Parts: sequence; C-alpha cells; structure tokens
Amino acid sequence: MEKKLVIAPSPHIHGNMTTTRLMRDVLIALLPAFIVSVVVYGVSAVIITAVSVASCVLFESLISRFLLGKRATIGDLSAVVTGVLLAFNLPSSLPVWMVVIGALVAIGVGKMSFGGLGCNPFNPALVGRVFLLISFPVQMTTFPTPAGVNALGGAVDAVSGPTILSFVRGALKGGMTTADIADQISYGDMLLGFKAGSFGEVAALALLLGFAYLLYRKVITWHVPVFVLGTMFVFSGLLWLIDPLHYMNPVFQILTGGALLGAIFMATDYVTSPMTHKGMAIYGIGIGLITILIRVWGSYPEGMSFAILIMNAVVPLINKYVKPKRFGAVTAKKK
Repeated sequence: MEKKLVIAPSPHIHGNMTTTRLMRDVLIALLPAFIVSVVVYGVSAVIITAVSVASCVLFESLISRFLLGKRATIGDLSAVVTGVLLAFNLPSSLPVWMVVIGALVAIGVGKMSFGGLGCNPFNPALVGRVFLLISFPVQMTTFPTPAGVNALGGAVDAVSGPTILSFVRGALKGGMTTADIADQISYGDMLLGFKAGSFGEVAALALLLGFAYLLYRKVITWHVPVFVLGTMFVFSGLLWLIDPLHYMNPVFQILTGGALLGAIFMATDYVTSPMTHKGMAIYGIGIGLITILIRVWGSYPEGMSFAILIMNAVVPLINKYVKPKRFGAVTAKKK
C-alpha cells in the first residue's frame, strides 16, 4: 500500500481535546450572553445570529469545495463560532444584507484566503467586524437602546442612541466632567446588559460566567484575559488618579464596550495568539495598552477590535523571540 506524507499545521500532539469539542465548549460559554441579548433585544438578536452563522457556514463550504478543491471542514464548528462571534460584534438593528457581507469577509478574507482553520493570522470575526465598521460606519455605530423589557422577554420602546463609551467620550470632549455625568451611568445596567451596544457584549456577568466555564473546561488559560483586562485597569486607573474629573475610572473601562468579549473570547483564539505563557503576557499587555490609547486619544470610542488585530500581526514575532526551553536542552552554567 502506498504511503503518503501529510504535512499539516501544528499542533501535532494527539489527545482527546478535538477541535469540535473546543468549539462546542466555546458555543456553550457564549450561551448566557446570547440569552441576555435575546431578552434585551428580542427576536432581532436571533435573526442577526442565525443569518451570520448560516452565512459563515455556507461561504466556508462553497469556498472549500469550489475554490480550494478540498472537503469542507464545517463539521468542526469553527465556522459556527466565527458566525456567533461576528454577530456578537454587531448592532441588533444592522440590515441582514450587511451581516451577509460581514460573514463573507470574515470567512473568505479572514480565514479561507490563508488556507482555512489553523492558518489564518487574524481573528476572522474581527476582520469581518472591522470591514463593516469602515465600510458602513453609520449603521455600525447606531445602536438600539433598550428602554424596557416586556413580560415575554422582548425589548420594548427601543430607540437609537450612542453606546455608553460614545456618550461619555462626547460629554468629556464637550467640556463636561466625570462628576457631571456620574448620575447618567448605571453600573448595574452594565453588569446585566440593559445598555446600548453590540448585543453580545452588553452583559458583563454573562460573559464572566462564560469565562468561568472556559477555565473549568480548560479550553483557555487565564493569562491572556487577565493581562488584557489587568493592563486596561492599571493604565486607565493611572489616568484616573492623575485627573479623575476628565478620565473615567478603570471599572468603567472594563465593563463597557467590547473589553470582556474581546479579552475572553477573541484574544484567546488558539491560532492567532502566542503559544507560551510569557508570550501571552506580552500579547495581553499590548492589547490592553492599545485599547485604552484608542479609547482615550483615538478617533473611535472603542479600540478592542483594532487592538486585537494589531497584536495578531505581532504574534509571529512574539513566538519567534519568546520560546520555551527546548526539550532535553541543557543550560550551560556560567563560570
């Protein structure tokens, strides 16, 4: 029988942790946030997520079959996870055709153009999200603000408005101080999800519950999320201590925008994050610093997506210069 040499991307260690199992656990971890989004925004959250997932699966299947000439890999659930994460980064009011375009860019450009799962240097969902943000800035920055929740679990009287980050940024640039806007900010709403924003990032408690599940299942380690959020906390905390009237406190920075969603579910992507714990620390610190820099001095009120993509590009350098000790290597003692 003829033997063939098969060359494939790492890792090459066999174990019971399959790609399908990992992706299934990620989907389970995202479930609490999805439930909250449905409660707050109603059926629109279901429609956006369903269209995003279906589009990602369809595009990956078509590209694999007709452009790459290989068997589709949609059974590993990676396209489903990309679809859910892309949807979680979108406003619930976004037109369906824009969601389809975002899915095409996420899968076609962000993933399959590099060879598919295991080969993409950038997080596919974020590639799709940033493309939509640059191409359709008005639609991507217009968010329904839930005014209440009815007995059936659907948002009612939703009106379009800015996110908390956008509102605070505009107020501070307009001459107001943090004391002036303090009574307009509810940390309880940030925790429970009753605020404007991309529907997958609105509930901090639901995302933290997913984080705990991923740690318990050993799908991810604590290093990247802790270093991302810790750096954001320290950097924004220093600014707040220097000038508490013109810089928001670090708790606000952690609970708003895509901080938790990005740090827990997107920066930890196996393919686009460093392989060593030391590398993860450098990677996480970089994401945290860039996020706060963009939020405070950049043109966009949110910087997590851009920060992760920038550090994705740095990961090959991190992996090159931050390597673990080789197995069997003996460190020479200095005389």
